[in-house]
Amino acid sequence: MPTIAEKQAILIEEFTFFDEWMDKYAHIIEMGKELPVLDDAHKNDDLLVQGCQSKVWLKAEKEGAHVRFHADADAIIAKGIVAMLIDVFDDQPAEEVAAADLGFLEEIGLKDHLSPTRANGLMSMIKQMKFYALAFSSVN
Repeated sequence: MPTIAEKQAILIEEFTFFDEWMDKYAHIIEMGKELPVLDDAHKNDDLLVQGCQSKVWLKAEKEGAHVRFHADADAIIAKGIVAMLIDVFDDQPAEEVAAADLGFLEEIGLKDHLSPTRANGLMSMIKQMKFYALAFSSVN
């Protein structure tokens, strides 16, 4: 299983193939389309990520020392962004998720190409994922 750093490097490499930002957005949207649909039973207020313009539901489970993430969103860009974060964080040790530096987001230029509300949503998703990981890392 690749580490968080290795997964980020893979994404950076994928995004170097695209010269135009519209192509990068299209790639993010495709990542969202590949994300398994979250069961409607989990699309509730308890799993809503606060601070997102769109509705983003994020479910986390502890599997041994690792954390597993499942998500869905009602907007295609938001779903693609959360899919990209899941690609990096899913099935990784909880302590490593909680401490991870997500330099790839700046490296691929995503932060510079999001509206302020989408950028806030991205930060909210990251914060929620790290919060889950921190909670799981403190439970034996």
